[in-house]
Amino acid sequence: MNVLMLNGSPHRNGNTALALREMEAIFAQQGVTTEILHIGGQDIRSCIACGGCAKTGRCVFEDAVNAAALKFAACDGLVVASPVYYAGANPTLTAFLTRLFYSTSFDKTMKVGAAVVCARRGGLSATFDELNKFFTISGMPVASSQYWNSIHGRLPGEAAQDAEGLQTMRTLARNMTFLMKSIALGKEAYGLPETEPRQSTHFIR
Repeated sequence: MNVLMLNGSPHRNGNTALALREMEAIFAQQGVTTEILHIGGQDIRSCIACGGCAKTGRCVFEDAVNAAALKFAACDGLVVASPVYYAGANPTLTAFLTRLFYSTSFDKTMKVGAAVVCARRGGLSATFDELNKFFTISGMPVASSQYWNSIHGRLPGEAAQDAEGLQTMRTLARNMTFLMKSIALGKEAYGLPETEPRQSTHFIR
C-alpha cells in the first residue's frame, strides 16, 4: 500500500504539514509507504481548457502536474491537504488538482481519497467539501474520521496544541489504511464494480 500526500500550503513546515506528518506516522505503523509533495508554494497555472491532454494523455504545461500524475497513477490512496483561504482551498492547490484530475485518463476507481483542512478558526467544512468533490467525480471512495478532517492553528506549530485535531488525523490514517486494504482484498476476490457506457448529457439535448 502506498499513499500520495499533497501539501497545498505555501509553508512547507506549517500547520498543514504538521497534520500530514501526524497521518504519516500512523501510515508507517500500518506498513503503508507515503510521499509528500509540496504544491502550495509552486508556480502552478490554471487549466485553459485547450483539450491538449485528450490528444497526448498529459497536460500541455510541463510542471508539477505531469510529474505528480505518474505518482497518482501508482498510488492506492491520495491525501489532499490545504489551509483555508476565504472559506476555500488554496487556489494554487485547486489549479493543480483541476489539471491533475482532468488531464489524466487512467482509472481512478477505488483509489481512496482523503481531504485535510487547516485554519485559524472558520471555513474548514466549506474547504473540506470543495476538495472532496475531486474524489467523488472520479469514483474514489472518501475516507472519513471521527470528525470532519480538520485541524486548527494559525502560527506555525500551533496545530500541535489541537489535541482533537491531531486525534482526528490519526483516526483518519487508520481508517484510510483499513479502507485501502479492504478494497485490495475485494478487488482480488470480486474485481471492480461493473461499469456501463458513459452517458454524458447537458441541458440542451
